[in-house]
Amino acid sequence: MSKIKPLSGHILLEPLREEKKKGGIILPETAEKERSEKGKVIAVGAGRPDKDGKKVLMEVKKGDIVIFTKYGPNEVKVGDKEYLIAKEDDILAILK
Repeated sequence: MSKIKPLSGHILLEPLREEKKKGGIILPETAEKERSEKGKVIAVGAGRPDKDGKKVLMEVKKGDIVIFTKYGPNEVKVGDKEYLIAKEDDILAILK
């Protein structure tokens, strides 16, 4: 369980790394360190205010697997665990 509680329209993500199959293809070292664009939602904020000050509820929920913009989320580290904190606008899709 994470000790991080996102505020308002922010989402705490655990990056999901996909295994790269080399199959005889030589990948540059930077390819191994590419930032993930897929993650699991660990926690969500209460929602962001709209232009009238009313709270807009989040479309994602804890446990969702999402695709997000590559460089939008901020990296944070708590203990040995690495997380990403994203704005709801950084989330592109929910995988079903």
